[in-house]
Amino acid sequence: MADRAWTSALPHQVMSELSRWHKLSLSAWIVEFFKYTLLIILAISFLFPLFWMVTSALKDDPQVYTVPPVWIPNPAHWNNFLDAWGRLDFNRYLFNTVVKYAVPSTIGTVLSSAMVAYGFSRIRWPGRDVLFSICLMTMMVPSQVTLIPLFVTFKKMGWVNTYLPLVVPAYFGNAYFIFMLRQFFRTIPQELSDAARIDGASEFDILFRIILPLAKPALTVVMLFQFMWAWNDYFGPLIYVNIRSQWTLALGIEYLRDMTVQVGTQILSYPYLMAVSTLVTIPILLLFFFAQRTFIEGISLTGLKG
Repeated sequence: MADRAWTSALPHQVMSELSRWHKLSLSAWIVEFFKYTLLIILAISFLFPLFWMVTSALKDDPQVYTVPPVWIPNPAHWNNFLDAWGRLDFNRYLFNTVVKYAVPSTIGTVLSSAMVAYGFSRIRWPGRDVLFSICLMTMMVPSQVTLIPLFVTFKKMGWVNTYLPLVVPAYFGNAYFIFMLRQFFRTIPQELSDAARIDGASEFDILFRIILPLAKPALTVVMLFQFMWAWNDYFGPLIYVNIRSQWTLALGIEYLRDMTVQVGTQILSYPYLMAVSTLVTIPILLLFFFAQRTFIEGISLTGLKG
Protein backbone atom coordinates (compact mmCIF):
# COMPACT_ATOMS: atom_id res chain seq x y z
CA MET A 1 0.00 0.00 0.00
CA ALA A 2 2.87 2.34 0.87
CA ASP A 3 4.57 1.70 -2.49
CA ARG A 4 1.31 2.34 -4.34
CA ALA A 5 0.84 5.63 -2.49
CA TRP A 6 4.42 6.65 -3.27
CA THR A 7 4.15 5.92 -6.98
CA SER A 8 0.76 7.64 -7.29
CA ALA A 9 2.40 10.89 -6.19
CA LEU A 10 4.83 10.86 -9.15
CA PRO A 11 4.11 12.95 -12.26
CA HIS A 12 2.34 11.21 -15.15
CA GLN A 13 5.41 11.40 -17.40
CA VAL A 14 7.58 9.68 -14.78
CA MET A 15 4.98 6.96 -14.26
CA SER A 16 4.78 6.33 -18.00
CA GLU A 17 8.56 6.08 -18.24
CA LEU A 18 8.75 3.66 -15.28
CA SER A 19 5.99 1.55 -16.84
CA ARG A 20 7.88 1.46 -20.14
CA TRP A 21 11.09 0.36 -18.44
CA HIS A 22 9.15 -2.35 -16.55
CA LYS A 23 7.94 -3.87 -19.83
CA LEU A 24 11.40 -4.00 -21.46
CA SER A 25 13.27 -7.25 -21.99
CA LEU A 26 16.71 -7.66 -20.44
CA SER A 27 18.58 -6.88 -23.68
CA ALA A 28 16.41 -3.83 -24.39
CA TRP A 29 16.87 -2.69 -20.80
CA ILE A 30 20.67 -2.88 -21.15
CA VAL A 31 20.54 -0.89 -24.41
CA GLU A 32 18.35 1.77 -22.80
CA PHE A 33 20.63 1.92 -19.75
CA PHE A 34 23.76 2.55 -21.81
CA LYS A 35 21.91 5.05 -24.01
CA TYR A 36 20.81 7.14 -21.05
CA THR A 37 24.22 6.81 -19.41
CA LEU A 38 25.86 8.17 -22.58
CA LEU A 39 23.36 11.05 -22.73
CA ILE A 40 24.03 11.95 -19.09
CA ILE A 41 27.80 11.92 -19.69
CA LEU A 42 27.42 14.15 -22.77
CA ALA A 43 25.12 16.52 -20.87
CA ILE A 44 27.65 16.84 -18.06
CA SER A 45 30.50 17.44 -20.54
CA PHE A 46 28.51 20.23 -22.24
CA LEU A 47 27.45 21.84 -18.95
CA PHE A 48 30.87 21.62 -17.30
CA PRO A 49 32.36 24.76 -18.99
CA LEU A 50 29.32 26.76 -17.87
CA PHE A 51 29.66 25.39 -14.34
CA TRP A 52 33.38 26.21 -14.28
CA MET A 53 32.74 29.75 -15.55
CA VAL A 54 30.13 30.51 -12.87
CA THR A 55 32.09 28.99 -9.99
CA SER A 56 35.33 30.67 -11.08
CA ALA A 57 33.52 34.00 -11.06
CA LEU A 58 32.92 33.52 -7.33
CA LYS A 59 36.54 32.67 -6.46
CA ASP A 60 39.73 34.63 -5.98
CA ASP A 61 42.85 33.84 -7.97
CA PRO A 62 44.40 31.43 -5.38
CA GLN A 63 41.20 29.33 -5.44
CA VAL A 64 41.19 29.29 -9.24
CA TYR A 65 44.73 27.93 -9.54
CA THR A 66 44.62 25.54 -6.57
CA VAL A 67 45.46 21.90 -7.34
CA PRO A 68 43.34 19.79 -6.85
CA PRO A 69 40.65 22.19 -8.12
CA VAL A 70 38.25 23.89 -5.74
CA TRP A 71 34.81 23.03 -7.15
CA ILE A 72 32.70 25.05 -4.70
CA PRO A 73 34.07 28.55 -3.87
CA ASN A 74 34.76 29.05 -0.18
CA PRO A 75 34.30 31.88 0.56
CA ALA A 76 32.20 32.99 -2.42
CA HIS A 77 33.17 36.46 -3.68
CA TRP A 78 29.80 37.75 -4.90
CA ASN A 79 31.20 41.27 -5.20
CA ASN A 80 33.34 40.07 -8.13
CA PHE A 81 30.39 40.65 -10.48
CA LEU A 82 29.88 44.29 -9.51
CA ASP A 83 33.60 45.06 -9.25
CA ALA A 84 34.43 43.44 -12.59
CA TRP A 85 31.60 45.24 -14.39
CA GLY A 86 32.93 48.54 -13.07
CA ARG A 87 36.51 47.97 -14.19
CA LEU A 88 35.65 49.09 -17.72
CA ASP A 89 32.75 51.04 -19.20
CA PHE A 90 30.66 47.92 -19.76
CA ASN A 91 27.39 49.87 -19.58
CA ARG A 92 28.44 51.76 -22.71
CA TYR A 93 29.64 48.52 -24.36
CA LEU A 94 26.26 46.94 -23.57
CA PHE A 95 24.47 49.90 -25.12
CA ASN A 96 26.67 49.72 -28.23
CA THR A 97 26.14 45.96 -28.56
CA VAL A 98 22.36 46.02 -28.20
CA VAL A 99 21.23 49.39 -29.58
CA LYS A 100 23.85 50.08 -32.25
CA TYR A 101 24.57 46.56 -33.48
CA ALA A 102 22.39 43.61 -32.45
CA VAL A 103 18.91 45.13 -32.70
CA PRO A 104 19.37 47.06 -35.99
CA SER A 105 21.13 44.15 -37.69
CA THR A 106 18.45 41.72 -36.48
CA ILE A 107 15.63 43.91 -37.81
CA GLY A 108 17.41 44.30 -41.14
CA THR A 109 18.16 40.60 -41.49
CA VAL A 110 14.61 39.49 -40.69
CA LEU A 111 12.96 41.99 -43.04
CA SER A 112 15.32 41.61 -45.99
CA SER A 113 15.62 37.83 -45.76
CA ALA A 114 11.83 37.44 -45.51
CA MET A 115 11.22 39.65 -48.56
CA VAL A 116 13.82 37.86 -50.68
CA ALA A 117 12.61 34.43 -49.54
CA TYR A 118 9.05 35.42 -50.44
CA GLY A 119 10.18 36.35 -53.95
CA PHE A 120 11.98 33.02 -54.35
CA SER A 121 9.12 30.90 -53.01
CA ARG A 122 5.75 32.54 -53.76
CA ILE A 123 6.24 34.52 -56.98
CA ARG A 124 7.03 32.98 -60.38
CA TRP A 125 9.39 35.05 -62.54
CA PRO A 126 12.03 34.27 -65.21
CA GLY A 127 15.43 33.29 -63.85
CA ARG A 128 14.16 32.75 -60.30
CA ASP A 129 15.73 29.32 -59.82
CA VAL A 130 19.05 30.41 -61.35
CA LEU A 131 19.32 33.42 -59.05
CA PHE A 132 18.34 31.29 -56.08
CA SER A 133 21.16 28.87 -56.92
CA ILE A 134 23.60 31.79 -57.13
CA CYS A 135 22.29 33.01 -53.79
CA LEU A 136 23.01 29.61 -52.23
CA MET A 137 26.47 29.53 -53.81
CA THR A 138 27.42 32.69 -51.93
CA MET A 139 27.33 30.63 -48.74
CA MET A 140 30.34 28.71 -50.04
CA VAL A 141 32.52 31.87 -50.23
CA PRO A 142 34.71 32.19 -47.09
CA SER A 143 34.30 35.52 -45.33
CA GLN A 144 38.09 35.94 -45.31
CA VAL A 145 38.04 36.26 -49.11
CA THR A 146 35.81 39.34 -49.05
CA LEU A 147 37.32 40.89 -45.93
CA ILE A 148 39.93 43.15 -47.53
CA PRO A 149 37.77 44.37 -50.48
CA LEU A 150 34.94 45.17 -48.08
CA PHE A 151 37.22 46.99 -45.66
CA VAL A 152 38.73 49.11 -48.46
CA THR A 153 35.25 49.89 -49.77
CA PHE A 154 33.87 50.87 -46.37
CA LYS A 155 36.97 52.94 -45.61
CA LYS A 156 36.58 54.92 -48.83
CA MET A 157 32.95 55.50 -47.89
CA GLY A 158 34.04 56.86 -44.50
CA TRP A 159 32.23 54.12 -42.56
CA VAL A 160 35.21 52.88 -40.51
CA ASN A 161 34.82 53.51 -36.76
CA THR A 162 31.07 53.43 -37.18
CA TYR A 163 28.57 50.57 -37.02
CA LEU A 164 27.42 51.04 -40.60
CA PRO A 165 29.68 48.23 -42.00
CA LEU A 166 28.13 45.85 -39.49
CA VAL A 167 24.50 46.92 -39.81
CA VAL A 168 23.91 48.04 -43.41
CA PRO A 169 24.85 44.67 -45.06
CA ALA A 170 22.20 43.02 -42.89
CA TYR A 171 19.53 44.90 -44.88
CA PHE A 172 20.58 43.04 -48.04
CA GLY A 173 19.61 39.60 -46.81
CA ASN A 174 21.47 36.55 -45.59
CA ALA A 175 21.70 33.52 -47.88
CA TYR A 176 21.33 31.02 -45.06
CA PHE A 177 18.21 32.67 -43.65
CA ILE A 178 16.77 33.20 -47.15
CA PHE A 179 17.04 29.48 -47.79
CA MET A 180 15.49 28.62 -44.42
CA LEU A 181 12.55 31.02 -44.81
CA ARG A 182 11.98 29.91 -48.40
CA GLN A 183 11.59 26.34 -47.21
CA PHE A 184 9.02 27.45 -44.65
CA PHE A 185 7.10 29.72 -47.05
CA ARG A 186 6.75 26.81 -49.50
CA THR A 187 4.77 24.87 -46.86
CA ILE A 188 2.05 27.56 -46.73
CA PRO A 189 -0.82 26.74 -49.15
CA GLN A 190 -0.63 28.73 -52.38
CA GLU A 191 -4.43 29.08 -52.31
CA LEU A 192 -4.12 31.69 -49.57
CA SER A 193 -2.05 33.94 -51.83
CA ASP A 194 -4.34 33.32 -54.83
CA ALA A 195 -7.44 34.23 -52.82
CA ALA A 196 -5.76 37.43 -51.60
CA ARG A 197 -4.78 38.40 -55.15
CA ILE A 198 -8.38 37.89 -56.32
CA ASP A 199 -9.46 40.27 -53.55
CA GLY A 200 -7.02 42.87 -54.88
CA ALA A 201 -4.16 42.49 -52.39
CA SER A 202 -0.66 43.44 -53.54
CA GLU A 203 2.35 41.21 -53.00
CA PHE A 204 3.43 43.38 -50.04
CA ASP A 205 -0.05 42.96 -48.51
CA ILE A 206 0.17 39.19 -48.93
CA LEU A 207 3.67 39.09 -47.42
CA PHE A 208 3.07 41.31 -44.39
CA ARG A 209 -0.60 40.48 -43.66
CA ILE A 210 -0.76 36.75 -44.51
CA ILE A 211 2.64 35.07 -44.88
CA LEU A 212 4.65 36.68 -42.08
CA PRO A 213 1.98 36.16 -39.37
CA LEU A 214 1.93 32.46 -40.31
CA ALA A 215 5.74 32.29 -40.27
CA LYS A 216 6.35 33.43 -36.69
CA PRO A 217 8.27 30.25 -35.67
CA ALA A 218 10.67 30.56 -38.62
CA LEU A 219 11.07 34.32 -38.09
CA THR A 220 11.83 33.66 -34.41
CA VAL A 221 14.63 31.30 -35.43
CA VAL A 222 16.11 33.96 -37.73
CA MET A 223 15.79 36.61 -35.05
CA LEU A 224 17.46 34.52 -32.36
CA PHE A 225 20.32 33.36 -34.58
CA GLN A 226 21.09 36.85 -35.88
CA PHE A 227 20.84 38.44 -32.43
CA MET A 228 23.19 35.82 -30.95
CA TRP A 229 25.66 36.21 -33.82
CA ALA A 230 25.72 39.99 -33.35
CA TRP A 231 25.89 39.65 -29.56
CA ASN A 232 28.87 37.29 -29.74
CA ASP A 233 30.57 38.87 -32.75
CA TYR A 234 34.17 39.74 -31.99
CA PHE A 235 35.83 39.83 -35.39
CA GLY A 236 33.55 42.39 -37.06
CA PRO A 237 33.81 45.10 -34.36
CA LEU A 238 37.54 44.39 -34.07
CA ILE A 239 38.02 45.23 -37.77
CA TYR A 240 35.72 48.22 -38.12
CA VAL A 241 35.49 49.82 -34.65
CA ASN A 242 38.79 51.07 -33.27
CA ILE A 243 37.55 53.71 -30.83
CA ARG A 244 37.27 52.45 -27.26
CA SER A 245 34.03 54.32 -26.59
CA GLN A 246 32.49 52.47 -29.57
CA TRP A 247 33.55 49.00 -28.45
CA THR A 248 31.10 46.11 -28.00
CA LEU A 249 30.96 43.70 -25.07
CA ALA A 250 33.14 41.17 -26.90
CA LEU A 251 35.95 43.71 -27.33
CA GLY A 252 35.59 44.87 -23.73
CA ILE A 253 35.92 41.31 -22.42
CA GLU A 254 39.00 40.73 -24.56
CA TYR A 255 40.58 43.93 -23.19
CA LEU A 256 39.70 42.85 -19.64
CA ARG A 257 41.46 39.54 -20.28
CA ASP A 258 44.69 41.41 -20.89
CA MET A 259 44.31 43.52 -17.76
CA THR A 260 45.83 42.56 -14.43
CA VAL A 261 43.34 43.64 -11.81
CA GLN A 262 44.91 44.00 -8.38
CA VAL A 263 42.79 44.53 -5.28
CA GLY A 264 44.99 44.96 -2.21
CA THR A 265 47.51 42.16 -2.30
CA GLN A 266 45.39 39.90 -4.50
CA ILE A 267 45.32 39.65 -8.29
CA LEU A 268 41.79 38.98 -9.48
CA SER A 269 42.11 39.01 -13.24
CA TYR A 270 40.71 35.54 -13.97
CA PRO A 271 37.68 35.68 -11.60
CA TYR A 272 36.82 39.13 -12.97
CA LEU A 273 36.99 37.82 -16.51
CA MET A 274 34.69 34.91 -15.61
CA ALA A 275 32.32 37.27 -13.77
CA VAL A 276 31.84 39.50 -16.80
CA SER A 277 31.56 36.46 -19.07
CA THR A 278 28.80 35.08 -16.82
CA LEU A 279 26.90 38.37 -16.87
CA VAL A 280 27.16 38.56 -20.67
CA THR A 281 25.98 34.96 -21.07
CA ILE A 282 22.86 35.33 -18.90
CA PRO A 283 20.79 37.47 -21.38
CA ILE A 284 21.34 34.98 -24.19
CA LEU A 285 20.32 32.06 -21.97
CA LEU A 286 17.20 33.91 -20.81
CA LEU A 287 16.33 34.79 -24.40
CA PHE A 288 16.60 31.15 -25.43
CA PHE A 289 14.59 29.81 -22.48
CA PHE A 290 11.74 32.26 -23.05
CA ALA A 291 11.64 31.57 -26.80
CA GLN A 292 12.69 27.91 -26.85
CA ARG A 293 9.22 26.54 -27.65
CA THR A 294 8.81 28.75 -30.72
CA PHE A 295 12.48 28.30 -31.57
CA ILE A 296 12.31 24.49 -31.59
CA GLU A 297 9.02 24.59 -33.49
CA GLY A 298 10.62 26.81 -36.13
CA ILE A 299 13.64 24.52 -36.46
CA SER A 300 11.33 21.53 -36.95
CA LEU A 301 9.02 23.20 -39.47
CA THR A 302 11.85 24.51 -41.61
CA GLY A 303 13.35 21.03 -41.95
CA LEU A 304 16.63 21.89 -40.19
CA LYS A 305 16.30 19.28 -37.46
CA GLY A 306 18.62 16.29 -37.58
